[in-house]
Amino acid sequence: MKSALSHFFSWIFLPLLMPTYGLLLTLYIPSEQIYLDKDSLYLLNPELKKQLLYLFFTFSALAPGISFYALHKRQIISTIDMENQRERNIPLMIMFAYCLVLYLMFVFKAPNNVLPKYFYALPLSGAIVTGSFMFINRWIKISMHAGGAGILVGYLLAFAKQQAQFEFWIIVAAILASGVTIASRLYLNKHRPIEVYTGWSLAVFITFICNDLYPFIVVKG
Repeated sequence: MKSALSHFFSWIFLPLLMPTYGLLLTLYIPSEQIYLDKDSLYLLNPELKKQLLYLFFTFSALAPGISFYALHKRQIISTIDMENQRERNIPLMIMFAYCLVLYLMFVFKAPNNVLPKYFYALPLSGAIVTGSFMFINRWIKISMHAGGAGILVGYLLAFAKQQAQFEFWIIVAAILASGVTIASRLYLNKHRPIEVYTGWSLAVFITFICNDLYPFIVVKG
């Protein structure tokens, strides 16, 4: 029973789905910006919300998922779970590329920050997190599940920091989801504690900084 639940939570909280979960929570649950001159995610045009969610789901979940399946079919990775540490660099590179493409698409198709900053900062933070994981993967099999959960929590913390009104149960739920995800990966013996805790902490830190300080962290030409 515990094993089945652990597998279930591992699939429900796939790292590829976490950015979409974060956007769903902040686009459709009421919140109010501290600074009234900033665009509110909740008050965005409903059709624009759908288009942006479609883009995020396509580039952060659907396209990488299809790419991983193709890698598995060609036996470049032995399992979809990417249990082998040496096999992880190519999937991480693919995730990095899709995040970077999505970020650049927003920069060039919606320049001068015409959209709320989170649509630029979230894919940028995903690219930085996956790039960091590629580097760390040389020494430990850092957990991508924990990293995805960390991205969700880091994004929600940065978003909540700039809201005058926010449903803080969302953050509690995200932290609980992180705990369930980490516990599941440990119970299934997919990772050592250092691999999940490092992945989660690093992802929370990077994502929070990117989403809180953007666009100040970006050097403008």
